[in-house]
Amino acid sequence: MARGGDNLQVLSALDAAKTQWYHFTAIIVAGMGFFTDAYDLFCISLVTKLLGRIYYTDTAKPDPGSLPPNVAAAVNGVAFCGTLAGQLFFGWLGDKLGRKSVYGMTLMLMVICSIASSLSFGHTSTGVMATLCFFRFWLGFGIGGDYPLSATIMSEYANKRTRGAFIAAVFAMQGFGILAGGIVTLIISAAFRAGYPAPAYQENAAASTVSQADFVWRIILMLGAAPALLTYYWRMKMPETARYTALVAKNAKQAAADMSRVLQTEIVDEQEKLDGMVTSAGNSFGLFSREFARRHGLHLLGTVSTWFLLDIAFYSQNLFQKDIFTSINWIPKAKTMSALEEVFRISRAQTLIALCGTVPGYWFTVALIDVVGRFAIQLLGFFMMTVFMLGLAIPYHHWTTAGNHIGFVVMYAFTFFFANFGPNSTTFIVPAEIFPARLRSTCHGISAAAGKAGAIIGAFGFLYAAQNQDKSKADHGYPAGIGVRNSLFVLAGVNMLGFFFTFLVPESKGKSLEEMSGEAEDGAEEAPAGGGRAVRPSETQMV
Repeated sequence: MARGGDNLQVLSALDAAKTQWYHFTAIIVAGMGFFTDAYDLFCISLVTKLLGRIYYTDTAKPDPGSLPPNVAAAVNGVAFCGTLAGQLFFGWLGDKLGRKSVYGMTLMLMVICSIASSLSFGHTSTGVMATLCFFRFWLGFGIGGDYPLSATIMSEYANKRTRGAFIAAVFAMQGFGILAGGIVTLIISAAFRAGYPAPAYQENAAASTVSQADFVWRIILMLGAAPALLTYYWRMKMPETARYTALVAKNAKQAAADMSRVLQTEIVDEQEKLDGMVTSAGNSFGLFSREFARRHGLHLLGTVSTWFLLDIAFYSQNLFQKDIFTSINWIPKAKTMSALEEVFRISRAQTLIALCGTVPGYWFTVALIDVVGRFAIQLLGFFMMTVFMLGLAIPYHHWTTAGNHIGFVVMYAFTFFFANFGPNSTTFIVPAEIFPARLRSTCHGISAAAGKAGAIIGAFGFLYAAQNQDKSKADHGYPAGIGVRNSLFVLAGVNMLGFFFTFLVPESKGKSLEEMSGEAEDGAEEAPAGGGRAVRPSETQMV
């Protein structure tokens, strides 16, 4: 039997490896997938107003057209549904077929569906929206696979001293993807606006949306394929992770050969020692076994619940963006602008929010996660999000009166900052570290799918909930809701629940993956209930 401190040399070498070029290559290759994910998921919100103008405008009415509530929910939400399904399916497949082979599948699916969604065809508005939704679903399906695979690959490649920063850096590319979506939309809408000037809707309803505007949203969606296509070759050149090859495929020779090449050092293959590890009782239980429930049941509940609660709050923050943008006059009333002017203004506002609140939070996590630890950052993030939600909700009428809008924007930016320097990053990182190699991708996919379920509730449940309590003042086509202020109180409660569920998740800072999962321990030894275990002195030999 393999004793706890007597880990395979190939795994010990990975844990103790100095930060070198292959780490940065892995961050860029995995990170560009996430860059693409974020661009594709968030760019649709920049062009939904334009879609409404192009396909649903009745020039006899005083205001330009907008997507009906059911169509808006479908266009914005269908990718989330696809992502949820993809996270479960590809997470499971990544443990069955290997990280690398499935990684290529998800990337090609994203490339094909990005291009196909931009070519949505049909002679009627219904036909265009239906084909757009169809391809957005499958685009989301591919994006869903990227979550468990990118996190798992990076965690299995990284050394244990800086593993958190490396996984956080992959996830931080999401911030750049959101930013890129805003900048690309800004540039394209500005170019078309300059090339095809148009009057405001209230001046000339028919002329305010030029026919060339239909190219704008298509170009924006199509460009989502570019970064994924550029990194496909490098993804295919990456060797399978040593932890999958050794602990799941049970091929010590191949794992040693791959990592000898990557680490540029001689590594002995220890097939006999590996056979002892993988056949021990502690390394043979399945996901639905009593042993998994005993060792990791609370951990999985912790990662699932915190990601679910975080995404309810994170994705519902968009519900009061329009209040901010209109109150500080970043986005005037739709009828006072042409279609392309409106796209330009929306993308400018989103880009500023991403630049000031979204991107910095991710990189604070990268810098501090291996210093402070995952647990402290997640607790702080949930706590501060609760504080700022209450800070927005209690004096809500004060913030929305003239002269106080800047304070509202600052508070709003801080909620985004502490989401990203907090649970939005840590909920992605921790599931890739605490489960056994043969179940790691599956458990990450389950946790991520719970998050997307929360995102669907956040983005659409609160879209209805935040409507004015007076139906006559609610957005066109929506029933009366509980109002933005009451929605903010509910979200503060959601964040507080996330704070308490964080206590189910163990700290993984500075520990090897095998130490967290219990894979390196003797099968005859008992792990404490809940999956935690003390570090034996011999395990310090791994570094």
